[in-house]
Amino acid sequence: MLALYVFLGGGIGSLMRYGISQLVGKVNPADFPLATFVSNLLASLILGVGIALLRHKTQSSEQLYAFLVIGICGGFSTFSTFAKENLELFEKGHLFLGILNILVSLVLCIAAVYFGKRIA
Repeated sequence: MLALYVFLGGGIGSLMRYGISQLVGKVNPADFPLATFVSNLLASLILGVGIALLRHKTQSSEQLYAFLVIGICGGFSTFSTFAKENLELFEKGHLFLGILNILVSLVLCIAAVYFGKRIA
């Protein structure tokens, strides 16, 4: 049943991302990927608020967590989850692992997009 909440939230999050892209594209047609930046920032904010509000899970908040945090934020931007996981590493005192994860993820993901484009 939780998968349904993730599915519904993911659809809403994806529509939110599309809406941000359309809105920002009309306002700022510059080369800087402002729409992605705004989506990532808003999704991270929503994820932070969701986590804080749902800190003590009950059955109903587990469904809300699946809908809001996993679904909406996941559909809106996986960067929000990336940010949350790195924050958790920092909060647990794993500064090196957090920095390593950030650097390796950025470098390898950019390289993967590059190689994916070259392969295709």
